[in-house]
Amino acid sequence: SDGGKLLVVPMVGSHWLSMQEVVEKLSERGHEVVVLAPEVSWLMETTQAYKVVTYPVRQTLEELDNAF
Repeated sequence: SDGGKLLVVPMVGSHWLSMQEVVEKLSERGHEVVVLAPEVSWLMETTQAYKVVTYPVRQTLEELDNAF
């Protein structure tokens, strides 16, 4: 079967950690995966398994750390 195209818009933080493995497996199975993520985020590492597209946000990483 042919792979599909997926757009993934994860929540930052621990939500992404549980989703990342699923996204990588989908990519391994032939799906074209694009992850839409904020420019400033926690735990969002880049990989060759899928494409990451970032969007601008107003807050800095320091502000994000202080908010939580």
